[in-house]
Amino acid sequence: MMTQEMPHMLRCLEEAQPLDEFNASCKEVHDTSNMKKSEVSEVMAKADMKPKSIHHAKKWSEEVENLYRFQQAGYRDEVEYKQVKQVDMVEYWPETGFVKKLQRRDNTFYYYDKQRECEDKQVHKVKVYEY
Repeated sequence: MMTQEMPHMLRCLEEAQPLDEFNASCKEVHDTSNMKKSEVSEVMAKADMKPKSIHHAKKWSEEVENLYRFQQAGYRDEVEYKQVKQVDMVEYWPETGFVKKLQRRDNTFYYYDKQRECEDKQVHKVKVYEY
């Protein structure tokens, strides 16, 4: 019998034969069937990434706008969002390239406009992480 199938989680298998010291009842299975190989390696590589340095933004840019949106939703940046939520894509507005929708850690959603939302007085609060 299999437990609920979730990517990057352990899935237990019921075995008919007795277990010995080299046989396990649980096997680690990564569900990467819906991802391209480049996306898989990118997600796996980013799973261990930790920022090396941090500084606050001085002036507004598209990067600062997207960081503002991730940080408003409770994540440091896109890398942490993908790691925590185990998603391989974030929704962006095609017209502006800004983040469109994010899911918070409590599973509620933030929906963002196409236009700029980070006002000039908020720019200095945005943290920019260097990897």
